[in-house]
Order: sequence, then C-alpha cells, then structure tokens
Amino acid sequence: MPRDLRAVASVTIDNERVRVTEWRFAPGASTGPHRHEMAYVVVPLTTGRLAATGPAGDTVSELVTGQPYFRPAGVEHDVRNANAFEFAFIEIELKDGPGSVASPPG
Repeated sequence: MPRDLRAVASVTIDNERVRVTEWRFAPGASTGPHRHEMAYVVVPLTTGRLAATGPAGDTVSELVTGQPYFRPAGVEHDVRNANAFEFAFIEIELKDGPGSVASPPG
C-alpha cells in the first residue's frame, strides 16, 4: 500500500456551532499529522480498526458502527485505516463550547 495515500474529507455542515465532516479511508490511507483545535465526536460508519500515531505513541482502536466517542481539543495524531477494506466515520467538531480552544475555561 502506498504510504502517501490520503483519506478523503467531505464537509457536510459548517456553521457557528459545529463542523461535520465525513471521512473515507481506502485501505492504508491516513489523515496526515494534525492537531484538533476543537473538541470533537466521532461516529463510525464502519466496524474496524484505526491506527493512530502521535506524541503519546502508537495505538490501534477497535471501532463499531454507530458507537460514538468524544475527544477534547488539543489531540495530535495521524490516523490510518488498518483494515483491508474502506473505513468511514463522521466527525463532529464542537465550536464555542467547553473543551474547545475557542472557549477557554472561565
């Protein structure tokens, strides 16, 4: 698998409260290294494994269709599809809320 294969992001909603992006990963595709400036929720559309590399090291997560998870702002990683099939999820970034860089604790 080519190491430079990139996941495809399609923003479906972007307003003052949220940005919703559908991510589709071919086998072996990755996001590229990035930092989340906002807290976010991921809702898997596929059951399978995603590998991540970041400052905290390497991880592999088992995700299940429809079972969401939350992460605070500030997460840094490169996410890669560790499956032999396409993997997809919806990412919902939360603007102006607790845990977002745009809204520091008061």
